[in-house]
Amino acid sequence: MNPTARPALHRNFHRLAWFALIMTASTIMFGSFVRLSDAGLSCPDWPTCYGRATWPQHAAEVADHAATQIRPLETHKAWREQVHRFLAGALGIEILTLALLATRRRRWGSTAVVTACVLVAAGIPLYMMGHHVPASIIAVLGEVILLIAALRWNNIDLSRAALLTLAVVIFQALLGMWTVTLLLKPIVVMGHLLGGMLMFGLLVWMAWRATHMPITLVEAPTLKNLLRVGVAVLVVQIALGGWVSANYAALACGGGSASLDNFPRCVSQWWPPHNFQEGFTLWRGIGVDYEGGVLDGASRIAIQMAHRMFAVIVAVYLLWLSFRLFRLPSMRGWATALGVLVVLQITLGILNVKLALPLEVAVAHSGGAVALLFVLVTLLARMRAPDAEGGRPTVGATETAAGTSP
Repeated sequence: MNPTARPALHRNFHRLAWFALIMTASTIMFGSFVRLSDAGLSCPDWPTCYGRATWPQHAAEVADHAATQIRPLETHKAWREQVHRFLAGALGIEILTLALLATRRRRWGSTAVVTACVLVAAGIPLYMMGHHVPASIIAVLGEVILLIAALRWNNIDLSRAALLTLAVVIFQALLGMWTVTLLLKPIVVMGHLLGGMLMFGLLVWMAWRATHMPITLVEAPTLKNLLRVGVAVLVVQIALGGWVSANYAALACGGGSASLDNFPRCVSQWWPPHNFQEGFTLWRGIGVDYEGGVLDGASRIAIQMAHRMFAVIVAVYLLWLSFRLFRLPSMRGWATALGVLVVLQITLGILNVKLALPLEVAVAHSGGAVALLFVLVTLLARMRAPDAEGGRPTVGATETAAGTSP
């Protein structure tokens, strides 16, 4: 492909990207609901639920299924896990469509995408037959094909971003499978959350680039560097939040106990006994059931304290960034949104502790992280510096295709 060409995006690409973005946010939120309602292992087999494509309604229906030896059926939870899988599957189809549209004019583009997906699909029946290692190897081969193609191509037609997003959604499926296989292993659960956020960020970036609504600012290069730092610290805090949830450490400081001062202190102390080494041990072997957590109180306190301390750093930085953006008249709306979201997220975090992690508040806290990421990546995707000829947005290889066909 000629790197100076201006290939047009499919006329519906930006619409599909926005739809996939909404689907991703919904899937992340529903996944948070599943996790926080302790339904993460309610279907102990994958991708079926006690051998059913949907979910069984009565325990008697699956009395002889092997999955009942792992975990008894809880019908009020099983539907949550399987609906989450349906949402993730629909999202995967949507992102596959985006990848096919983005690569349709690339040589061997559609072939690479289809071959990778066929390999991944071939691994599913192998997994269901108990051949877990061969299934994972075949799926990884599909991932390698996508990554090689993404690295070989530029992003003038958003093909690189689309392929990376497809690679992420496939890896998300693997993490979802391993979440069940490895019995809610914390490193896998946290990785699943980060993968969802990465996919969401890539879709935000693609949707805005395809829509082509640049914000032209002289300060754009400096502000984009500040925004990158903001994304980095936010992602670290999201990872810490995922580690808190995966290790059941949200109430380690005594949430909901009238006899304890659990915020801002922890178990009525400013610096209670803690064990950071044990709390942040990432790998603990295979075969342990992590539902409910396996760490002692000191280890969970260390995780909770790390999340709180880094939250202060993130809040201070993002509030300062909000103030910095507010000084520019054209950015005051986005600056206000950023500041309000930071304050709201802090408030939700405190309420989680004081009210003993009510489901609605905990899910909203996850949604707050999604909203913050949306604002930061949106500004990164839209900001442009004026060119030297009189204020037009600087359009490089990436922006050219988006500007050609919104």
